[in-house]
Amino acid sequence: MANLHRFFHSDSDAQGLEALVGDLRQRELRFVALDVETANGSAASICQIGLACTASDGAMTMLDVLVDPGGVFHDFNSDLHGIDARKVRHAPDFARVLQPLRPLLEAFPLVQHSGFDRRAMNAACDAGRIPPLASTWHDSVRIARRAWPQLKGNGGHGLASLKEFLNLEFRHHDAAEDARAAALVVLAAEKATGHSFDLLAGPTPRTRSAKPSAPRRTAAREGNPQGALYGFSLCLTGKLRVSRMAAAEMAAEVGLKVVSRVEPGLSLLVVGGTNADQELPLGQTAPARKSSKLRQVEAMIEAGHRTRVLDEEAFFALLDAAKPR
Repeated sequence: MANLHRFFHSDSDAQGLEALVGDLRQRELRFVALDVETANGSAASICQIGLACTASDGAMTMLDVLVDPGGVFHDFNSDLHGIDARKVRHAPDFARVLQPLRPLLEAFPLVQHSGFDRRAMNAACDAGRIPPLASTWHDSVRIARRAWPQLKGNGGHGLASLKEFLNLEFRHHDAAEDARAAALVVLAAEKATGHSFDLLAGPTPRTRSAKPSAPRRTAAREGNPQGALYGFSLCLTGKLRVSRMAAAEMAAEVGLKVVSRVEPGLSLLVVGGTNADQELPLGQTAPARKSSKLRQVEAMIEAGHRTRVLDEEAFFALLDAAKPR
């Protein structure tokens, strides 16, 4: 059972949020699941924070907090989560929202479904010139993989697949609902395995193999037919903060077909190694030395192709906006 508290959807002020946080800090919470929505391609453009504060008996207190991102809303993002500039007109900026939330978020372990939410919180802290959270983060995707390894290659461990597998009910692209879903995944994994979430989220024990399998040489992946971006293709170039294989897996999970070469009809090229946090203007890139893939795409764009060039932050923001919830 969950109780939902909404803040800054009307003329609510920060005192109510501070009072609730103070009350929650006195409770015996096991963890707090966190999810964010963003206004545009920047990971720092948080416009909604959802929390599912989970007690030892499984009871949840949900917080739905709107945030003024201080920037433009892209139609793609607003169409997904339903939040626009009008809906955040009563909301404070990220720094003012985080101030009352910080004691709660630093007092209990945090759970995110994939790594985007932590990256977005850190990016918003950087943008606001405030210290990042001193929190312990766990990934419910990793927990789900440990609990149900049979889903690998059979739907995967995104929330869309887990929703069907676990018979979950929640609204897509709503931060509070997605936080609750991540918490429910953790609780179900604990019940299925008999292990606590912190153990499930820990490193996988290494085992020796007499015949280790050969490493995969390509990041090419077929897109998940149920993904929101199914029918679009993507190619990766440059050094990313995550491994290319991991980036390819995340892209394929939301439906993108990942190809190893630039080819006619390519939808997206992700360029690693940039410092920008928004989509690069077509034909422009931050790296001093352009890769052969980028040069090929720029030539295609000059010839009239509609391939889009994304930097790494815009890529992860796109994945978060399109990820199955």
